[in-house]
Formats: sequence, C-alpha cells, structure tokens
Amino acid sequence: MKPPGRPKGEFRSAQHEGTLMKPALCIVVPVLDEAQTLVECLQNLQPFRRRGARVVVVDGGSVDDTLAIARGHADLALLAPRGRAAQMNAGAAACPAEVLLFLHADTRLPENADALVRRATLGPAAWGRFDLRFASDRPLLRCVGAMMNRRSRWTGIATGDQAIFVRQDRFTQVGGFPDIPLMEDIALSRRLKALGPPACLRARVTTSARRWQRHGVWRTILLMWRLRAAYFFGANPAQLALRYGYRPRQP
Repeated sequence: MKPPGRPKGEFRSAQHEGTLMKPALCIVVPVLDEAQTLVECLQNLQPFRRRGARVVVVDGGSVDDTLAIARGHADLALLAPRGRAAQMNAGAAACPAEVLLFLHADTRLPENADALVRRATLGPAAWGRFDLRFASDRPLLRCVGAMMNRRSRWTGIATGDQAIFVRQDRFTQVGGFPDIPLMEDIALSRRLKALGPPACLRARVTTSARRWQRHGVWRTILLMWRLRAAYFFGANPAQLALRYGYRPRQP
C-alpha cells in the first residue's frame, strides 16, 4: 500500500535513507531577562517542534531564570554577546536549516505559521514577514498595527516584531544581521530587499503592547519616528539604542 502523502505546505526535517538531515525550519528566539514570558512563548512553539521545526533560544546574559527555562523547552539554548543582532546571528549559526525565522519572545505566531512560511519561501520570495497586531483592545494600538503593516508593505522593510523569515542561503549571502544595537531589522531588510521583494503575509502575529502601554502610545510613536529618521540620516545606532532604552553591551 502506498503511504499517505505529506500534508501540503507542512514543514518536516529532511530525511534521506533514514538519516536525519538539517531541519526545514529553525525558529531563533533572542532573549534577555524574559523568565516571566518565556514559558508561554516556548509552549506556543511546541506544535511547530512536533512538526519538525527546531527552536533555538539565544540568551544575552540574563540575570533571572531565562536560560534554565529555555533549556527545558527548546531544542537548543545558548549564550551569546548581548544584542539582538549578535544573538540572532549566533542562533542561525548554531542551527543550519532551510529557512530561519526570527521571533521576539513576546510575539506569538499563528498556528499554521510553518506552512505559511514554507509556501512563501518555495515561491519566488526568499524572505518575508507577517502582518502584526498588538495584544490590546485599544483602538489606537489597532490603528498603529494597521499602519505598521501598510508601511511595511509599501516600503518592503520589515520590523522584528513581524517575525522575519528568510532562506538560509540568502541570509548567509547578505552576511546576516549587521552587528548594531538597534535597527538591525531595518538594516537586514534593506540587504535582503536588494536581492528581491519580501513576501508580506497577511496572517498576523500577535505581539505584546507592554512597551507601548508602559511609556504611552503617542510618546512611543514619536520616539520611534525620531529614531527611524535619525537612523535614515546616518545617526550612530549605539546612541539610538541608548535613547530607546537598551542597556549597553558589557566590554
């Protein structure tokens, strides 16, 4: 009897003559002091693991239980120099896969994200991102999310909150994320956009509104506009990171 075919669009680790090859999808999660949110994040990724994806958590030097939690719920947990770019590059290097997906710890993927990413990257697009929505009922934040999605679709530039995914060969070709402390998502998008436009998936990831609620929505909007404008005109990303509130990397 002929075995049943694999569901269309489903990620599986590649196999040849019974030998496990590199996974089709690797989800890289950069973290820093995320013990309060990481369990929920990794629990949401377990269905993808069961379908063949691997999850790599890269800690930037947490002082809480983040790394211990990661070791109990991910395929691999490792330490890297602090900074999302450095951490995500380390995760990509540690888990060769056909496609890499970079996920913030406070962002949740749709249930069929693996199938959607596979379908997108099997087509002409070698990279892409999801639309996003904030985990909030505030009308203003719904409007902000819609505007972010529209701007991203017009410009071809993705943000880290939108769960950027990319074929590993293209990620390697552009040199990965530039090792800068802020705007690494924009810089990577520009590099990848030079090779081809992104797949702008309308399926939505859900991202936390905690920063927006803590600092105020309008204040955060104005801050992000100022930071993006400064970066566009050549400001030092390290100085922008300090204005954003990031802790500087220890020498």
